[in-house]
Amino acid sequence: MSESYEASESPRMTRAVQWLLGLNIGVYFLQLTLFGQDATYSALALDPARFPSDWWTVVTYMFVHGWLAHLAFNMFTLWMFGPRLEHLWGTRSFVQFYMWCGIGGAIAHLVFAQHTSVVGASGAISGVLVAYALRWPDEEVYLFGVIPMKSRWLIAAMIGMNIVFALSPSSGIDWTAHVGGMAFGWVFLKLSSLGGLSRVRGWVSAMPEESEDMPRAVPRNRSSMRDQTRGVDEVVTRSNAVVLRESKALQHMPRQESPKEYAARVNGVLDKISQHGMASLTKEERRLLEEMSRRLRDA
Repeated sequence: MSESYEASESPRMTRAVQWLLGLNIGVYFLQLTLFGQDATYSALALDPARFPSDWWTVVTYMFVHGWLAHLAFNMFTLWMFGPRLEHLWGTRSFVQFYMWCGIGGAIAHLVFAQHTSVVGASGAISGVLVAYALRWPDEEVYLFGVIPMKSRWLIAAMIGMNIVFALSPSSGIDWTAHVGGMAFGWVFLKLSSLGGLSRVRGWVSAMPEESEDMPRAVPRNRSSMRDQTRGVDEVVTRSNAVVLRESKALQHMPRQESPKEYAARVNGVLDKISQHGMASLTKEERRLLEEMSRRLRDA
């Protein structure tokens, strides 16, 4: 799938980003009008002095903001970079990643900045920026909305800036939460299989001779990211010998459909998943994926 096609198909607003924007703005509105800042901080802010008794604050802190500019900058960044990632991964995976990065920011604060409480979505959004830069490193973005640069250099500048400020005791901002969100985001991306389709294609492409015509294996059950990971791990355990045995099995398919035609059908379904997600598949296309997975298991 080309970058230009992906960009044109990506919506400006997605479900999870919309809910996250609404939740953060809603909490800030209630903080100003109904509860007050002190009461909101007392209930939702992450304070190392009250942890672990107030254990829920490792999550709630990321929905509270100290001032309007703090909220506006975080929400603008989420609006700019979040929808494209959610469109690529799916809503559930994006929310899992967002929360993981936010919790990573909380852990970094508890370990390295125990002298004060912390609020804000910056840790989670810093992780989103890392994911965006890793996925589209040559995409042109604008630092502070003005200076154009490639996203890879933007995230490098942000990492350096956050580390420098985190080491500065005079800073009034908890930069350690930013660094924690970035670090946990990087770990999540390295350990998870959010790019599972591309990895499967890479493994199968090593087949000899007719590898380009062979279908690409997918997990049997893709109803959730956890099931996808389990299915991909199953494919990983297959060696090139398994793939070769599968190629021989394809030679015994019905005469009306050659192995090359069968492979083209499977690859077409994979491309459709890459572009539009699992929800776009028809029953026939789902059966085709299940059949391919069953052949791999039986090989």
